[in-house]
Amino acid sequence: MAEGFSALPPLNGLRVFEVVSRHLNFRLAADELGVTQAAVAQQVRGLEANLGVKLFERLPRGLRLTGAGQRYSADIRSAFALIASATQALHPDASHLTVSVTPTFAAKWLIPRLASLAHDHPDIDLQVLATDRLSQFRPEGVDIAVRYGRPPFGPALHVEPFLKQRIVAVASPGLLAQLGKPASLDDLHRFALLHDAHNFWPTFIGEVFAQPLLAGAKNVRFNQTSLAIDAAVAGQGLALASDFFVRNDIEAGRLALVFEQQLVLERAFYLVWPRNAYQAPALERVRSWLLQQAQASGQ
Repeated sequence: MAEGFSALPPLNGLRVFEVVSRHLNFRLAADELGVTQAAVAQQVRGLEANLGVKLFERLPRGLRLTGAGQRYSADIRSAFALIASATQALHPDASHLTVSVTPTFAAKWLIPRLASLAHDHPDIDLQVLATDRLSQFRPEGVDIAVRYGRPPFGPALHVEPFLKQRIVAVASPGLLAQLGKPASLDDLHRFALLHDAHNFWPTFIGEVFAQPLLAGAKNVRFNQTSLAIDAAVAGQGLALASDFFVRNDIEAGRLALVFEQQLVLERAFYLVWPRNAYQAPALERVRSWLLQQAQASGQ
C-alpha cells in the first residue's frame, strides 16, 4: 500500500476527478465545476498523491487516462450515480425522466410526438439524451433507452420490442418528376444514392432487382440517417430509411416512395431499462406512452 493512502480519499478530489475524466481537459472541467483551472489541476495532483497512483498522462493538448485511471473513473462514476440514485429515492421527483435515443430517432420520430406527451402527461419533465454513443444507465442517469439491434443488450436489463425495421427508398417528388422513377438498374445511375452508416443499399438493390448494382453509381455518404433523409428532401438523391422515420415527410409531400418493395430486417428497435430496485415514478407512464405511439404508427 502506498505511503499516505487512505481507504476513502477526499470526496471533493473524487468529484473533480470524475469531471476531468469525462472532459479530459482541465479548462472544460473547471467551467463545469465553476472553479479555476488551477484549482482543478491542484485537486487532481492531490488525489494522485493521496492514492499513490498516476491517473492521467499530461499531453501537449489535453489529457489521457492511464490504465489505472480508466478503471478508477468507471468505478467512481458508478459510485456517484449510486449516491445520486439513493438521494433521489429519499426525495423522488415524480415528474423527471431521462430517455436515451439516437439523434435520428430524436429528430425523426420522438420530437414530432413530444406535443402529444406534453398533452397527455403535462407533469412529466422529460430529458432527451440524443447520442450515437451507447449510453450507460447508472453513470449517466438514464432511465429508459431506445436501442437498435437484437437482444440481449446486457445483464440486468428489461427489454421490450418497440419498432420493427422496414426500410424504404424515398426521394423528393421534384427529383422524381425531373428524372422519372427508376424502373431498372440503369435508371438508378441517374440518381445519387444517399448512404448512412448502415449501408443498406447493396442489400436493398439485391431485393428489388435480384442482382447487384453495377459499377459507376454515384454515392454520397453520411454518418447519420437523419442527414441522408434531409438530403433527400433537398432533392440530392435517393435515401433509404425506416418507414417510420420518413412517414411524416411522405404525408407532408416532402418525400415520395421510389419503390413499393420494402426491406424487412431482423434487427429492430427495443425499449431497454434497468432492473433497479428503485425506478423513476414516471417510467411506466412514459414507457406506455411510447408503446401507444408505436402502435398508432402501425407497428
